[in-house]
Amino acid sequence: MLIGKTIIYYSNQTMIEKLLPNTHHSEETLRRSIVKTISYRVAILILDFTVIYLFTGQIKVALGFMILSNIYTTFGYFFHERIWDKIKWGKIIYKKVNE
Repeated sequence: MLIGKTIIYYSNQTMIEKLLPNTHHSEETLRRSIVKTISYRVAILILDFTVIYLFTGQIKVALGFMILSNIYTTFGYFFHERIWDKIKWGKIIYKKVNE
């Protein structure tokens, strides 16, 4: 499941970078972090439900796991993103050129 979540996260990051070029490697606003958290969680909800349902064949078990795990991991993801945004290592800061 970790590999699937990593692929979803990478796809989400790639999509954001294509939609908002030259903005990903600058400081994030709180609003952007919240939108990223929500979009990532929607993808993970679908992935978690699908994988647990395929393993168990039980909708109630899949729904229960999906709801419980996504409550605490949403907060974990959000705070992880906010902490990493404060770390300057590995960032490229784009500066706008006034024409």
